[in-house]
Amino acid sequence: MNQQPAVLSVKHLQKVFFPGTVNERHVLKDVSLTIEPGDFVAVIGNNGAGKSTLLNTIAGTLPADAGQLTLAGHDVTRKSVAYRAKWLSRVFQDPKLGTAGELSVSQNLTLAQRHTGSMSLRRYRQASQDATYRELLKSLNMGLEDRLTTQVKYLSGGQRQALSLLMATLSQPDLLLLDEHTAALDPQTSRQVMALTQTIVETHQLTTMMITHKMSDALAYGNRLVMVQDGQIKLDVRGAAKANLQQDKLMALFAE
Repeated sequence: MNQQPAVLSVKHLQKVFFPGTVNERHVLKDVSLTIEPGDFVAVIGNNGAGKSTLLNTIAGTLPADAGQLTLAGHDVTRKSVAYRAKWLSRVFQDPKLGTAGELSVSQNLTLAQRHTGSMSLRRYRQASQDATYRELLKSLNMGLEDRLTTQVKYLSGGQRQALSLLMATLSQPDLLLLDEHTAALDPQTSRQVMALTQTIVETHQLTTMMITHKMSDALAYGNRLVMVQDGQIKLDVRGAAKANLQQDKLMALFAE
């Protein structure tokens, strides 16, 4: 049996802010990481550890100073965000960033489908397509199937983030990036969106990388946990080793 190639390969990644100045900060220090098909990787770390910089470098919003990034078999090290979007989708911490507030729920979903190449405005037929949208939105269990014509800016933060998640996964990307996507939500809504995330990831077998500051979520979700500290990967556990990892042990590792 042929082994599937890695979805993401990060080799010797370096990122330095303000190089050559008194404010120089070496944020990523020779980071190497491989994410295999089907992995759900929770990434944690202290503030300033480099986890968000790592995600932004993978997404292309920050350029790598050295190293190589390969996504779905393609060298994307020097490629743009738009180029990488062929293989990855991202859900941001701020629910407003993943949706267009002035457009309706239905229009946002149409834009997401156009992005995947599966629909053009000329092919859009409101009655039949809205029926499809209602079924998709019903799966979110947030009442959005009855708000197709509502401008997204009038949705709650949780509803908007759930819509963002649905839009990001319509194309079933090779890699789904979750950028602290529940951090701006209240605890109850956060739990609801995390449960929804788990359902979507499992249903579509999406390879996922989730940045989180919540140790409880890092322990509860995914098959793999990576800790970033001082610009390096300090811990990378998966399977049974992750399942048996306790929060007190994780806290102790943070303190080392």
